[in-house]
Amino acid sequence: MEILFQNVWLVPSFPFLASVLLGLVLFFLPSSIRSIRRICFFISVSFLTIAMFISIYSFWQQIMGSPIHQFFWSWIINKNVIPEIGYLIDPLTSIMLILVTTVGVTVMIYSGSYMFYDQGYIRFFCYLSLFTASMLGLVLSPNLIQIYIFWELVGMCSYLLIGFWFTRPNAANACQKAFVTNRVGDFGLLLGILGFYWITGSFEFQDLSERFLELLGHNRINIVFASSCAILLFLGPVAKSAQFPLHIWLPDAMEGPTPISALIHAATMVAAGIFLVARMFPLFEMLPLVMNLISWIGAITALLGASIAMAQRDLKKGLAYSTISQLGYMMLALGIGSYKAGLFHLITHAYSKALLFLGSGSVIHSIEPIVGYHPNKSQNLSFMGGLRKHMPITAVTFLFGTLSLCGIPPFACFWSKDEILVDSWLRFPFLGFLAFLTAGLTAFYMFRIYLLTFEGDFRGQLSDEYRIHPSISIWGNNPLLMGNEKDKINTVSSLNGVVNKNISYPKESDSIMLFSLIILTIPTFFIGLIGGVSAQKQNHFNSLSNWLHLSINSLNNIHYENFMEFFRDAIPSISIALFGISIAFYLYGPKIFRMKISKIEKAQYIEFDLKSIFIFLYNWSYYRGYIDELYDLLFVKNLRFISKSLSFIDQWIVDGIVNGTGILSFFGGEGMKYTVGGRISSYLFFLVSCMFLFFLYSYII
Repeated sequence: MEILFQNVWLVPSFPFLASVLLGLVLFFLPSSIRSIRRICFFISVSFLTIAMFISIYSFWQQIMGSPIHQFFWSWIINKNVIPEIGYLIDPLTSIMLILVTTVGVTVMIYSGSYMFYDQGYIRFFCYLSLFTASMLGLVLSPNLIQIYIFWELVGMCSYLLIGFWFTRPNAANACQKAFVTNRVGDFGLLLGILGFYWITGSFEFQDLSERFLELLGHNRINIVFASSCAILLFLGPVAKSAQFPLHIWLPDAMEGPTPISALIHAATMVAAGIFLVARMFPLFEMLPLVMNLISWIGAITALLGASIAMAQRDLKKGLAYSTISQLGYMMLALGIGSYKAGLFHLITHAYSKALLFLGSGSVIHSIEPIVGYHPNKSQNLSFMGGLRKHMPITAVTFLFGTLSLCGIPPFACFWSKDEILVDSWLRFPFLGFLAFLTAGLTAFYMFRIYLLTFEGDFRGQLSDEYRIHPSISIWGNNPLLMGNEKDKINTVSSLNGVVNKNISYPKESDSIMLFSLIILTIPTFFIGLIGGVSAQKQNHFNSLSNWLHLSINSLNNIHYENFMEFFRDAIPSISIALFGISIAFYLYGPKIFRMKISKIEKAQYIEFDLKSIFIFLYNWSYYRGYIDELYDLLFVKNLRFISKSLSFIDQWIVDGIVNGTGILSFFGGEGMKYTVGGRISSYLFFLVSCMFLFFLYSYII
């Protein structure tokens, strides 16, 4: 076992080696890319699978009570500073290793089919392996310097993968937006790291907490300065985990391939910010102001993400705002001190959201040949519907992920989300109210997405005949979605004069993609039971180490009374989720679930009354709370104006003074050349001219 822990550095080394090998293939064998793409796929998957088995064994040893292991090597030897590199193996590291590797392997297998006909197939797996290696290196890091190095590598890989289809203007803009937004957070992170080194003289996580506590006990720390450093450091997780107000990059990042959305923007990269806050939790816990800020940022982000997701028509962007909202839940849990609940939700959400994104990729992959390959069509909920009949396995797995995210027992997210709701309500009732409200909105928008995608009738034919398509209202009253099929076709033909009789329907995805969906369904269904049941039996612990140690025997100690008590406590969260689902069924469900449309709903299509609060809320949600427009006005346009102004000043004032001085010197020199050339005739001419001008001036005056 000791040999394994001494060689755990192999976990990030294997995917890094795979990335290097694929890069060499791209460089030296560009003409053989088509023939060896399967070999490159096998290299990527097999190397990451080896890393996954090492991670699973390490995770098992932690469950069995293995102690924390740290290994260091001196990087630079100096009298004052000795930076070290190494790795740290503790319960938090073990959980993150198994999370990244299991989701990574599943996504790679899925991508082997999803990306097979893409020209950048090998380049995709090269970037993907490099990203996985960077993320694994980040979670193994024992100090802030090493974390910062891998933090930047993760950001670079995210930039490359979001802009994978860089010939699309939207993809190119999205990767730049993600890169610039994360630079804001990374700059704050760097300042925070340097600030804490100034205070404690160490970058190591364990030394940081111990020295900070010692200095705090002797009143040798300026609390204002320490809190400022902590807030600056927290800026890094705010950007990386898409927290308000630096959340704007994540929805646009959906321009990348769908497997990237599943791996980076649902399960791993955005989890890096949560991981860092969890790693710094012992230090943050000594600063109440910082903990309050973290909890409020998390609550606001959770509510904002859920509110905006309610009216999104893009399937992947709706899931992206759902990710933002759930990350807010995790940050809220860490901010109120519920360390275990936050990390538990990180695990359950990662598998559930990866399943949802891969399910959305299956849908997009199937309807692209019918509606078109542009994201405005293939990801548009307006052109979906009725897919459960044609893609039953995708529909069932997507439904499982939806139920999990809604917090319906016994699915994974129910156990973690319920714990966050209870803890937030007990510690800060108003934050608890916001969390419960967000839970209801989550159930509503997730079932809205499911119903518009898989229930009803297929609307893909409308992409050709009804290009300027009406919006699918948040209230569900769309004349093209109601009535029987004959009425719909007559509606379309009356608008266009053509009835499309040859309607194509999507087909179920291939077995490789479905295999990945089924594999992710297993943890989505069962993984919540491990932490949830053990939490009810052992309610006295609050550290992840104890949770791991106790969970191995938790299933052997379940009593009927514990279950009944737990479900009684969970009644409010289940009730709010069911209420949100009921509203979604009322507005978007099959005709049997609908009631008579109210006058307010009809008014949306008869006349857009700007005074209506419902229309205002719908527009606010659809246009992302107008936050992007606000940032564009405050930052982009102002920066461009300032840049143009500085360019004008530089070109016409600064350069003008220099150039004007040169021109005056030139003409002055030229004039003096003729007046002081030593010729008497020139002197006489100059003298007579001056006298003439003098007499002329005197005469005029």
